Amino acid sequence: MRAELELMASREGFSLRCRASYGPGVHLVSGAIGSGKTTMALAMAGLVPFDGDLRFEGVESKVMSLQFPEYHVTAASVDDEVRSWGLDPGEVLPRAGLIGRNAVDPFKLSRGQLKRLNLACVFALDPDLLILDEPFSSLDCRAKAKVCQAIGSRDGRITMLFSHERAMLPRVTTLSQISDAELEPLGAVPGSIGRWAGAPPYLRRALEHGARPRNIAMDDVEEALCATRG
Repeated sequence: MRAELELMASREGFSLRCRASYGPGVHLVSGAIGSGKTTMALAMAGLVPFDGDLRFEGVESKVMSLQFPEYHVTAASVDDEVRSWGLDPGEVLPRAGLIGRNAVDPFKLSRGQLKRLNLACVFALDPDLLILDEPFSSLDCRAKAKVCQAIGSRDGRITMLFSHERAMLPRVTTLSQISDAELEPLGAVPGSIGRWAGAPPYLRRALEHGARPRNIAMDDVEEALCATRG
């Protein structure tokens, strides 16, 4: 299973150069707000025009979760919204923490609740290629932790994670960053960690203290810090 891209993607007058290859695993693409993360995500989903090549090998299904969950809403109740994804509300709503909200208009939910609903649906579909654009936005720490667990459970599939999250991240397979309208693949973790300009504060402080974490999740950083003090 592999996704390969060599393209120039365009959106709202902005163009982004991308050249990369991704196999099974979790691939984090970071960058400042407005750097082009969403443009790349939409290009991989086939939702914006591009020049070049986008090739998939062994990918039979792909799903994108948009940054703003209200863009996904197509139904007048939470139950019907879940069914619009071809899913059973009885299975999805407990995962979203929305038991008893079956008849509620999705637009009456808070942004965080709607985000949890959307993510519960896309993770339940478990596609070969899952494209997540800012999945941590509008979520509290507990919900972010659950998203990290769900991402980590996708063995043998491709997960593209586009995020500028600074507090809580899952373990990843590769790191990439976007700057000056171009994607820069940094390579596999842990070798690429020291080259990651977008490292969150907790990881940057650990590196400054000589720690060498095996991955970018908080648990890995704490383990590496303990090793340096031992």
